Amino acid sequence: MAVTFILVGNLAAQKETLHSGYPIDPVPFTSVKVTDDFWGQRLKASREVTIPLAFSKCEETGRYENFVKAAHPSDEYKVEGFSFDDTDVYKTIEGASYLLQTYPDKKLEKYIDSVLVIVAGAQEPDGYLYTARTMNPKHPHEWAGTERWTKVEELSHEFYNLGHMVEGAVAHYQATGKRNFLDIAIRYADCVCKAIGNGPDQKRLVPGHQIAEMALVRLYLLTGDRKYLDQAKFFLDARGHTSRKDAYSQAHKPVLEQDEAVGHAVRATYMYAGMADVAAITGDSSYIKAVDRIWENIVGKKIYITGGIGARHAGESFGDNYELPNFSAYNETCAAIGNVYVNYRLFLLHGDAKYFDVLERTLYNGLISGVSLDGGSFFYPNPLASTGGYSRKPWFGCACCPSNISRFIPSLPGYVYAVKDNQVFVNLYMSNRGELKVNRKKIVLEQETSYPWNGDIRIRVAQGNRTFTMNLRIPGWVRDEVLPGNLYHYADGQKLGYTVTVNGEPVGGELRKGYLQIERKWKEGDVVEVHFDMRPRVVKANEKVIADRGRVAIERGPVVYCAEWADNDFNVHNILLNRHPVFQVVDKPDMLCGISEITTDAQVLSYDTAGKLAVKDVRLTLIPYYAWAHRGEGNMAVWLPIEVGASSASPQPSAKQEDNGFFNH
Repeated sequence: MAVTFILVGNLAAQKETLHSGYPIDPVPFTSVKVTDDFWGQRLKASREVTIPLAFSKCEETGRYENFVKAAHPSDEYKVEGFSFDDTDVYKTIEGASYLLQTYPDKKLEKYIDSVLVIVAGAQEPDGYLYTARTMNPKHPHEWAGTERWTKVEELSHEFYNLGHMVEGAVAHYQATGKRNFLDIAIRYADCVCKAIGNGPDQKRLVPGHQIAEMALVRLYLLTGDRKYLDQAKFFLDARGHTSRKDAYSQAHKPVLEQDEAVGHAVRATYMYAGMADVAAITGDSSYIKAVDRIWENIVGKKIYITGGIGARHAGESFGDNYELPNFSAYNETCAAIGNVYVNYRLFLLHGDAKYFDVLERTLYNGLISGVSLDGGSFFYPNPLASTGGYSRKPWFGCACCPSNISRFIPSLPGYVYAVKDNQVFVNLYMSNRGELKVNRKKIVLEQETSYPWNGDIRIRVAQGNRTFTMNLRIPGWVRDEVLPGNLYHYADGQKLGYTVTVNGEPVGGELRKGYLQIERKWKEGDVVEVHFDMRPRVVKANEKVIADRGRVAIERGPVVYCAEWADNDFNVHNILLNRHPVFQVVDKPDMLCGISEITTDAQVLSYDTAGKLAVKDVRLTLIPYYAWAHRGEGNMAVWLPIEVGASSASPQPSAKQEDNGFFNH
């Protein structure tokens, strides 16, 4: 799909003429006001705790000081930290910018401007901005190399820094209309475009850590300058054709030949998102086919039931097909965010609800588990079982996850709706008021729901007397599909149903790509009521997943549950579920910011004083996985034994969290 641009001098005027480049257009998060109890609490914590904390940590840990030193370089400076520390500043500004669009704050805006003065001072005359080299050019960071770009395919992260700079700068410009950050990013992007490419005086290099690809596409969409799109495509096309040819960085073969998710999971998902962006704008079907193949591999063989990806601590990487250990699961928070980016883009390409089924599962489980309910501490890895040794930390030396959470959570409202011509897609269910443009005409939708704790949703047309098609996503968990493919399946024989009415009149019909379509001339005051049956479900994994054989997981709606020490006065690793478990759901509005708890009968195994196996009946309590580890360290398990062969009367081993994060980054 090609994009036509009207090039004008004023970017603010131009913004109205540019689209995402995808067949389906996102509805900007600025147009959706979330009033939801569940997500409202998360957004409030982000606004009041996470972003202020991230800014304070940037100051406390010397991130700002790096820019100050780079403005006045010296042979005396000792370059410490990581070569990508600059990005924590850029990412936090990005998240704060999202907040500014919804919650104007002159004090915050002024603070960001003061930080940008420091950032601008570190930029070299030709636009190069990389403090790890500039503060002491004779003795730069050990990962930086002796000259520009010499280690960019390894550990310097010069292009990675550019990517996060552009992402933050575009968000800041859109929020404030100011060019102070955007001009910095454009100058650095121009510096890279001049130095890197296929030209006779250029270096043929690709990012060691991807993200510049998707960021440069975003800069192209804002400015209309084709060179940024061309640079993004060059980075992708040249991959596998330079000196770097390893699977860890997805350079083992050209991107168009790849069909399996391998290597560092964050790098991978950022690259796949960039491939989707380039595919959408250029219409290159080979890119689309490649991303589709890789996605099939992930959802069919390499994704956890929580939506987490990246099984191995070593290299923060994908494992082999069906390699999904629980205790040692890595599941970096950044990888969950990258998984959301990829699935969102594939939805915009294909218009299929299956991508939002994956996105929703990741969002409610493997992503928000990475940040505490109060917004003030973070997980780097997110295992599915533990015997202790895991607690969220307020920051890490390698702080990519906290700063990534800072920018992701405030952007959430932008994932609720999408539009294409006269079609409206309702993709996520949360209380909100959304202002949408359908064929350039404004409509307003208001959602009311207690989702994910029940399946009742009320959607009111608050404005817009016109004909359009409302596409309601019927989640996979309602349609008896845990995830697309056969990696997981429901094993309890239940069949959930759903009903939809418009002004009290039932609406039916065949689903199209997972959506129920309602086409009519809508009037202000029309009400759509949706009911999804929501009951606890028993999930089994494919037998090829060795770690989950003889075990089941419990979920309800989009939420995956776990058993944790704080609710059970026995070792949750030593239990055996009943073969046909019966569940009770108990609302706990005052517990962990409000949850629905699940209880069921089980048995706990132990050895008596004579060394004989002893069995005791117990009542097992389960809580949402995202809420674990809020009450101290201890035993936790998502996959629970239901076969005797999978149970144990002995404690299980647990991988330990590294307080400082891992720096295979």
